[in-house]
Amino acid sequence: MKGKVFLVGAGPGDRELLTVKALRVLETAQVVLHDDLISPEILALIPRSAEVRNVGKRCGRNSTPQQEINSLLVTFAAFGLKVVRLKGGDPSIFGRAGEEMNALRKANVEFEVVPGVTSALASAASAQISLTQRDKASAVIFLTSHHANSKETVPWQAFVSSGATLAIYMPGFDYEQTSTQLIAAGLNSETPCAIISRASSLDQQIHRTTVRNLPSAPLLPAPTLLLVGDVVQTEQLAATPLEAWKLATEPLLQAPVEHEVFDRALTRD
Repeated sequence: MKGKVFLVGAGPGDRELLTVKALRVLETAQVVLHDDLISPEILALIPRSAEVRNVGKRCGRNSTPQQEINSLLVTFAAFGLKVVRLKGGDPSIFGRAGEEMNALRKANVEFEVVPGVTSALASAASAQISLTQRDKASAVIFLTSHHANSKETVPWQAFVSSGATLAIYMPGFDYEQTSTQLIAAGLNSETPCAIISRASSLDQQIHRTTVRNLPSAPLLPAPTLLLVGDVVQTEQLAATPLEAWKLATEPLLQAPVEHEVFDRALTRD
């Protein structure tokens, strides 16, 4: 029997953000090779009969080399097994999926990619930020300051000049350097930004600041994501009950109302 590999996105950690397809694939897996940051709640969905291995990579810790992971995927599939490579977020966003797909293609192993909720989207949702608010940003750029080639640098000026919201994965803890690079690239120092730690988890933390004040930001637990742009609100403004009622009814008052339920709502005492 021919085996198959599924590159599955587990999302940012919240079990409820796992897709229906990811859940179906995971519940029928025979082998699971998972990242280090997959939540215990999601790992609990794996069948007890499955072979489960943690092949995660964490900064400053011993980790499984990528070449070994590629070899494990090919080997298990060669035995005719259903193999799940379970990755945090989305496999194709800084998840090394490209390297694993190339290895599987070379070995003539059938595979399928199951997308997941990437941390930029989960972080923005948790912080109630619209990444592409039409009066402030019409684009969003996913980037990271970590590269396989240590000599490779981030083209900050090109990113800043685009006017896009910047979603910086794995920003590290040297916020002073990031702040300096963004300002040197031409970004207004008062541009708001937000650090989201462990998005969608119970211990999630959000710190809002500006690019100028970024160096004094607290060091929140990893994994973190940094959102930079005018779409980020440095303060959460709550409307009073009266203001909320006006905001809710103003569109109805300005437009013809044809439905009886709206008529009753607008004429009640």
